[in-house]
Amino acid sequence: MNNRARTKAILNYEPYDRLPLVQFGYWTDTLLKWAAEGHITREQALGHYFGNSIDIQLNKLLGWDFCWTCAFAWNNHLDPMLERRILEERPDGSRLIIDENGMSFIEKPGVTSLPGEVDHLLKGREEWETIFMPRLQFEPGRIQRGRVKVEGQELRFDQGGRELLLRQDSSHPHGLYCGGLIGVIRDWLGLVNMSYLLVDDEPLFDEIAETVCETTYQGVKTILETGIQFDFAHFWEDICYRSGPLVNPRMFAAKFGPKYKRITDLLKLYGVKLVSVDCDGNIDALLPIWLENGVNIMFPIEMGTWQASIQPWRENYGKAIRGVGGVNKFVFGGGYADIDAEIERLRPLVDLGGYIPCPDHGLPPDSRWENVQYYCERMRKVFG
Repeated sequence: MNNRARTKAILNYEPYDRLPLVQFGYWTDTLLKWAAEGHITREQALGHYFGNSIDIQLNKLLGWDFCWTCAFAWNNHLDPMLERRILEERPDGSRLIIDENGMSFIEKPGVTSLPGEVDHLLKGREEWETIFMPRLQFEPGRIQRGRVKVEGQELRFDQGGRELLLRQDSSHPHGLYCGGLIGVIRDWLGLVNMSYLLVDDEPLFDEIAETVCETTYQGVKTILETGIQFDFAHFWEDICYRSGPLVNPRMFAAKFGPKYKRITDLLKLYGVKLVSVDCDGNIDALLPIWLENGVNIMFPIEMGTWQASIQPWRENYGKAIRGVGGVNKFVFGGGYADIDAEIERLRPLVDLGGYIPCPDHGLPPDSRWENVQYYCERMRKVFG
């Protein structure tokens, strides 16, 4: 069995030979620390990205098989993106930046955590119609301008730009990235402004949501029509935090449930029945909405203070639900005993079926190189 076959077998509750060892990337500070220790070069640390050649080299050095989020990612965001600019240089060395989504924030020297939002360019219909909406219309060039090489897969147009071709390494599962439906809107508006817009100008919010859905649907449809066989599709949202959703579940079900279903129904028509969503935080209140609308793999099952696990989801939803993730990323900063204990915790979860362990986020800077190697070795022994 190769990783493509065993991944599909596990997520379809079929027999398999061993677990694939799946990763979810690293903080840049983690890679720079490993470079300072001599494990990799500084150029590798700064050049790493999900699925690129450096990522594949790290897999071989550390023991991973592949990265779950290394799906083919076409451009379903603003096209072209807005210009990233420095708006103000401040005496303390910090800078006011406006990014590619129109969000302005304070960037502080040496701080790598998420920046604090200051403002957003998109405020109402004027900015929507003149700046954002024109950048969200679908045309086939969006696919051509996507990330075209991931985990040995190369997706490209033929010389005439008419047909999409795929040279693919059959040893890894082939994923199709479908983007986000509400997460991107939150990025453009900000959570507070998005919440106000739902009340102050609901027709505009609905127009924005429908435009995002239509662009995503047309892109997915164009790719599927080429005849390329994908094993799973992957969405991104990040609309929860430790206490639950950042959005009202009733609103999410009413406005975005049908949009998810429209796209997942299309995926099913082309044989793609495994669909995952990347959402951080406590997702329990949104999980049944995703499940009802065709999303059946939860990722990355972030443990956090609420100790997320696939077990209670399986008890509630049975084998309709699958999962990838749920490994406490902080054990990589401890000792071998911590890793052994984490692997033992995973045993009954793996036994449930339909579940592939994976660190629940990029490995943080206290992660030790030898710990990652030990984890991969032990996982192969225990689950191989």
